[in-house]
Amino acid sequence: MINSTSQEQNLLHIPVMLPEVLEYINPQIGGIYIDGTIGAGGHAKSIIGEPSSSRRIIGLDRDAEALEICKKQFGASAHFLTTHRTSYHRFPAILNELGLRNVNGILLDLGLSSMQLNSDSRGFAFESNGELDMRFNKESGQTASDIINHSTEEELANIIFNFGDERYSRKISYNIKNMKKMTTVADLKEAIRRSTPPHKRKKSLARVFQALRIAVNSELDKLELFLSSFIDYLTINGRVVIISYHSIEDRMVKHAFRALKNNQRLKPLTKKPIIPTKIEQESNSRSRSAKLRAAERTL
Repeated sequence: MINSTSQEQNLLHIPVMLPEVLEYINPQIGGIYIDGTIGAGGHAKSIIGEPSSSRRIIGLDRDAEALEICKKQFGASAHFLTTHRTSYHRFPAILNELGLRNVNGILLDLGLSSMQLNSDSRGFAFESNGELDMRFNKESGQTASDIINHSTEEELANIIFNFGDERYSRKISYNIKNMKKMTTVADLKEAIRRSTPPHKRKKSLARVFQALRIAVNSELDKLELFLSSFIDYLTINGRVVIISYHSIEDRMVKHAFRALKNNQRLKPLTKKPIIPTKIEQESNSRSRSAKLRAAERTL
């Protein structure tokens, strides 16, 4: 019998652009694939497909809770999966541990899962309650509250502006630093309420929470490290698929693919980023900002 918690988790997890991911990753029989942000395993399970395909997934994630859910999702196919609690940019070390030199494909979905966004204990979303944490790995690193409290007003304004493209960043930073405490989601929402006009507030909330999450988890640094090394671990004709949700991330992927193309090592498969269909955007509002780029190793 499946308990209600598991049912809720399954219902909440909707892999973004699944048909497009499968088209561009182009799974091969007997292929080995890395899902660097495996989460609950929605993309990975479809990449594995039927057991007769003999495909193998190496799943990475910093979120221990997500990895536990992922392993349960795979069920009878679990022997085709290995999971590793680490950041995707550390995948070369994992391949070395497994005695592998390269793989047939790599997938990154740089967004948050619905489970993370809906969790009141994580503080990722402004619709949630609880503490301002925002760490993918809850056992290490600074929380969002730590970063807020340890940053100067100017440093905080720069985080909000650079990572969130938020025009009210300085006013928001001023109000954050001048409130008596800043430890909960409600505290941060109040600072933003004091700083923004009502008709702009929802977008400002989304941008500020995104900016702090990026800072807490050093997301852009990790993406840069990945983009500088992934090509050496793809087989010839191996593919990389990256789904991003922020203009900075998409620009980084675009420039990395272009540089590798100029060196004749990579062939981009998407001239422009692919976005979700209108039907998907309507059925899964969290997919609306997603952009997918894919490429194939040539040399």
